Amino acid sequence: AYVNHDYVRSVLDAGGIPLIIPVNTDEEIIKAQLACIDGLVISGGYDVNPLLFGEEPHHLLGMTLAQRDTFDLALIKYALEMKKPILGICRGIQIINTACGGTLYQDCSLSEGSYIKHSQGHSPTQVSHSVKIEKDSYLYEIFGSQTLVNSFHHMSVKDLAPGFKITATAADGIIEAMEKETGSFILAVQWHPEMLSGVNQDMRKLFKLLLEKS
Repeated sequence: AYVNHDYVRSVLDAGGIPLIIPVNTDEEIIKAQLACIDGLVISGGYDVNPLLFGEEPHHLLGMTLAQRDTFDLALIKYALEMKKPILGICRGIQIINTACGGTLYQDCSLSEGSYIKHSQGHSPTQVSHSVKIEKDSYLYEIFGSQTLVNSFHHMSVKDLAPGFKITATAADGIIEAMEKETGSFILAVQWHPEMLSGVNQDMRKLFKLLLEKS
């Protein structure tokens, strides 16, 4: 059970105390794990199983892990019940959207008009494309109308889950961020701010925002 050290460092640099939550499928243990924390980061990782949003697997789908899907879905369900603030990153935005009733593109190439290379493949501390940010969002308060991001994904949000709003998009229309409109704080981004936070102060502010909401 591990996460990349970038997540740990980003939480520390933001002034928080990082705790890694081991994957398991016992819902009572998951509830107890959540009771020990103030805020939750849903990290990157495996592809989300498309059966969870009503689709058969496309030949472009990557590796999935059923235990991780089950764990994340339970984490999100009970975090919402406990009103724990959530920051979703990469797979995080995808599994949050799925958990809350949305769907995903199993590969960005399946989105009409997509042309940007969304998996840069190297140099995680370097940015690779721009995103447009919507007003009246937490992201706008941090970045303004546009920022540059890194990119290490091939799945993306398709149909947005009810109760959320799109707050950032790539130039080819791929959804890059969403925020919960009311109730519990959820902010989810498709890029990897934890990889950039060591060289970009604005990216660190995403983790500080999670702490503020905790």
